[in-house]
Amino acid sequence: MNCALSVSSSLGGIKSVYTPTTNPSSESMATSGGPKWAQKTITLPPLKRGCHLVTAKINKEIVQDLSGFKCGLAHLFLQHTSASLTINENYDSDVREDTETFLNSVVPEGRSAPWKHTLEGPDDMPAHIKSSMFGNNLTIPITDGKFNMGTWQGIWLCEHRDYPTARKIVVTLNGI
Repeated sequence: MNCALSVSSSLGGIKSVYTPTTNPSSESMATSGGPKWAQKTITLPPLKRGCHLVTAKINKEIVQDLSGFKCGLAHLFLQHTSASLTINENYDSDVREDTETFLNSVVPEGRSAPWKHTLEGPDDMPAHIKSSMFGNNLTIPITDGKFNMGTWQGIWLCEHRDYPTARKIVVTLNGI
C-alpha cells in the first residue's frame, strides 16, 4: 500500500487530508484509529572510533514496532554530543574508513589544535565539531513496515571519541 497526502489551498488556509491510494471507505478509516505513534530508546554498545553501519542493529531493536506501520516516518535522535548519525554507503567499508580519514584531516586534534575545550581530552572538542557536521538525528520514511531507504543506503553511527561509551538513540515512529 502506498499513501498520499492531498493538500488544497483556500482563503481560510491550508487543509491537509490523508488519502490512501487504495481508497478505503471512510468507515474503515474511522475504525483503523488514524495516525499512531510509537517511541523506544535503544542502546548501542560502545564502538571504536570510526563510522559504523548500524542499520541491522537498529532494525533488530524496532522490527516489531515498525511492522505496525504501513506508511509513516521514523525519527532517530542520538542523545550524545560527541557522536553522530548519517545515512551513507552500506556496502563498501572503505567508504566508512575514508570518511573517518576525511573528518580527522578537516578537524584536527592534539596539542597543535586551537581548541579551548579540552577538559575531557584532546579528542573531545573535535568530536563535538564532527557531531555538528553530520548531526544527531535522521528522518527515514517507513513503507509497509520497513525503512524505505535506497539499495546502497545504511544508517551509520559515527563515533568520534577514542574511548567510546554506549550510545542511546530515541526512535520515534509516526504513521498509519
